[in-house]
Amino acid sequence: MKDVSAVNSELVALAGKVKGASRRVRLASAQQKNDALGYMAEGLEHTIDEILTANADDVARARGEGMPSGQVDRLALTESRVKEMAAQVLEVAALADPVGQVTRGYRLPNGLAVSRERVPLGVVGIIYENRPNVTSDAAALCLKSGNAAFLRGSSAAFSSNRAIASVLSEALVKAGLPRDAVALVPDASRESAVAFMRLRGYVDCLIPRGGRSLIAAIEEHATVPYIIDGEGNCHIFVDASANLDAAEKIVRNAKVQRPSVCNAVETVLVHRDVAGEFLARMDTFLAEVEIRGDETTCAAIPRAIAATDEDWATEYLDLKLAVRVVDDLEQAVDHISRYGTGHSEAILTNDYANASRFTREVDAAAVLVNASTRFVDGNQLGLGAEIGISTQKLHARGPMGLEALTTERYVIEGSGQVRG
Repeated sequence: MKDVSAVNSELVALAGKVKGASRRVRLASAQQKNDALGYMAEGLEHTIDEILTANADDVARARGEGMPSGQVDRLALTESRVKEMAAQVLEVAALADPVGQVTRGYRLPNGLAVSRERVPLGVVGIIYENRPNVTSDAAALCLKSGNAAFLRGSSAAFSSNRAIASVLSEALVKAGLPRDAVALVPDASRESAVAFMRLRGYVDCLIPRGGRSLIAAIEEHATVPYIIDGEGNCHIFVDASANLDAAEKIVRNAKVQRPSVCNAVETVLVHRDVAGEFLARMDTFLAEVEIRGDETTCAAIPRAIAATDEDWATEYLDLKLAVRVVDDLEQAVDHISRYGTGHSEAILTNDYANASRFTREVDAAAVLVNASTRFVDGNQLGLGAEIGISTQKLHARGPMGLEALTTERYVIEGSGQVRG
């Protein structure tokens, strides 16, 4: 076990450097930040072999330790995935700089000019599991929004994260910015994770990206403000009026395209009026997916396993799917309200009234009509990338891009006014 005092001392020293770097990044011009992002993308492209070698070590170790296949998929990098990481950095560079953006301006009767403008948060701490692409996504978004990125990845992805973070830090120096504006905690122990959550005075906002155990740890130990990037127990409701050909493509995409991510569908609710035909289709178009179903589903799909209450509440992150037949939209919304995690919920329907009612009544960070839940992703929604998907309601909700990494302040300009 690590010596806690030593862990704390080393972490606080690094946190101090990141805090100092954040003050310089806050004042960086849009051009300087874009230059750094360009160098980051270029560096990722030029070091693909090194990054993949580091990642192969992580993947081999994870498999040897028995990591589930869905989590290994999150961990694994390929040449195309690294190139996509570089492309997303460039997409962030192409976005408008939010820093200094005036969101409201007005003049008071006493002549005071009041404006509200966006400013950086300062130091954004990101604690995350397995996904090394978060390293570059988070760094790019933090930099563009004028923040320092303080990264604490998991032990499973340590070699990958270190290789990527090294490239990003070199890019900052090349652009004339402080190396420590992107810093990776060099200790993946549990002690360092808890200490990271308690860096009050150094970290201005903490964003966890991981499963239930990480979120629970944040809620128990964190003393800095945090935004919960929660679980994705996502649902699709196939309404009676749905185009079943389109529904087939959407449900398959939402479950199979990449089952290990938080915006993959985990439960499909089927209106009883179309259940006979759609469940028969589902048995075929989801042949590789394990079905956990209610009584009606199991009768229609003989290979299905009888679902338990736990199945309705599970984020599988795997080729597994819970399926339930419901009598109407109200029963579908009730099911989502009971078991959903407030992430992404979809309705497939040709009934405008039902679509409107679903979007009004379902309480989630993202609600979709006739589209796959897989679109709830910062990159897919024009944000360039995302630092997480917030399932809470304060400050930020849904995919968090540049604006979510800023706060607002008032600027008040006068000409000698005093308050009577």
